[in-house]
Amino acid sequence: MAERSSRIAVFIDGANLQSTARALGFDIDYKRLLGEFQSRGTLVRAAYYIAISESAENAPIWPLIDWLDYNGYTVVTKPTREFIDGSGRRKVRANMDIELAVDAMELARHVDEIVLFSGDGDFRSLVEAVQRRGVHVTVVSTIKSHPPMVADELRRQADVFTDLVDLRSRLVRNP
Repeated sequence: MAERSSRIAVFIDGANLQSTARALGFDIDYKRLLGEFQSRGTLVRAAYYIAISESAENAPIWPLIDWLDYNGYTVVTKPTREFIDGSGRRKVRANMDIELAVDAMELARHVDEIVLFSGDGDFRSLVEAVQRRGVHVTVVSTIKSHPPMVADELRRQADVFTDLVDLRSRLVRNP
């Protein structure tokens, strides 16, 4: 665990965290999540990344996005892209990895610790790169779902792996 005076940045892969929490059977209280990391040091940034379908004007995600935006989170969105695959099926592409990685690299020189809420193995090289800059990296996901939601290579690369199950009592949204 980082020192109390450490400068912390939290990066949330929104779709990944939602899937992980759903697999574990609970909803995240984002106000409590913010408070949890504010209590651990100086929270420099809490950023939430999500791709949104343009056709989903009244999608259930909009109230969450608005709440996050007004309550201390930097919300980064982009529209999903639709395309037709080689066999003629309509596919939707939604990926915020590059945006999250660029922001984390830019902020790395201003923080002591990065907390990454994602299990996506594509972030292993990002974790390694910010570690080379002296930044301590905690990855939050789960190995307690079937199948596990965190890629083994990401879990191994992190300085600390925290299972979301272990944070449940501090982050669960009460009904």
